[in-house]
Amino acid sequence: MKIAFIGQKGIPVSSGGVERRVQELATRMAKLGHDVFVYARKNYSSQMPTQYQGVKIIYLPCIETKNLGAITHTLLASFHAIFQKYDVVHYQAPGPSSLCWIMKLLSPSTGLVATFNSRDEKHQKWGPIARAYLRFGEFIINKVPDRTIAVSKLIKEHSREKYGNRNITVIHNGSAITPTLETDKLEKWDLKKNQYFLTVARLVRHKGIHYLIEAFKNAKQKHAFPKNFKLAIVGDSAYTDDYVTYLKEIANADQDIVFTGSQQGSALAQLYTNAFAFVLPSEAEGLSNVLLEAMGYGLAPIISSIPENTVVVKENGLTFENKNIADLEKMLILAVNTPENIQKLGLLAKQSVREKYNWDENVTRTLKLYTNLLQEKTNRQFIFQRKRLS
Repeated sequence: MKIAFIGQKGIPVSSGGVERRVQELATRMAKLGHDVFVYARKNYSSQMPTQYQGVKIIYLPCIETKNLGAITHTLLASFHAIFQKYDVVHYQAPGPSSLCWIMKLLSPSTGLVATFNSRDEKHQKWGPIARAYLRFGEFIINKVPDRTIAVSKLIKEHSREKYGNRNITVIHNGSAITPTLETDKLEKWDLKKNQYFLTVARLVRHKGIHYLIEAFKNAKQKHAFPKNFKLAIVGDSAYTDDYVTYLKEIANADQDIVFTGSQQGSALAQLYTNAFAFVLPSEAEGLSNVLLEAMGYGLAPIISSIPENTVVVKENGLTFENKNIADLEKMLILAVNTPENIQKLGLLAKQSVREKYNWDENVTRTLKLYTNLLQEKTNRQFIFQRKRLS
């Protein structure tokens, strides 16, 4: 099949759950012999490779602002895709998918698929106009594509209840693991094995990093942690420089709160591998790739109580009340005081995520969805032709 992905910033991934999903799917599909194309923004990568692990990358410009970057790039990608004779075009997320009607209208024979990964209009970084547009995108992603993929059962239930979407299938994200025994990248942050909490996120307000910093500081003031026990915050701004500045202000130059910036490859693998536990204090999620990755590395997760987190972790981690700094502080202290339990939870989390959240299984199910969709289109076209001739 000739397959195109639209709506991601690009690959190889440097940050972002959408980008991670597209990279994992596209590269595996290419290895299976499919002709795979990924549309990328020109500003996403400084190197701009034209291929990555067999996937062809098509670079197009965009208006480089928070509100217009994704939509202008998707608009250009959609019109470009019309003329490429793809078998399947697969859009990502409600915002970019708001334009999938272009393919539906101008290339109706192309299989049109979209992944509903998160209720983006709930994210705090967006203003009222952007949130209204994202609600429109959510409507489109449930009404226009031939098939919609939900990354979780919760999103599928929302789609069915609100939009009556019966062409929606749950296909979970996977857990991407890069095994490593090295620790050299940790030295510049003065991080030691099993002596730091880890969180990985785009630094946007709904990820709740400010709750984590306050909880960590409060616990530290009570001398609840061993000396030099640290908090490593991995991630960077997503057009949210004001929030990043705020986080660094409340961290107050504490040497035990480390901002690493966005990391990938070996550095990110080392950060996961050597952490004591993983903390996800999000106010809103779809299905967090970083949570799955942390669990896949065998880290016990400490999560906010939103359903999108608890449905993944279940009893294999510690849960605190969403937005409750005191409760998060309590869980951090409990974790440090019960290292054997944390190690046990990490092993259970690893087993759980590898059984249920697997990228190879995701690819198998996605390709089957593509194949069934194209067969249906072929059958409908055959019936239509027969009616015309009769």
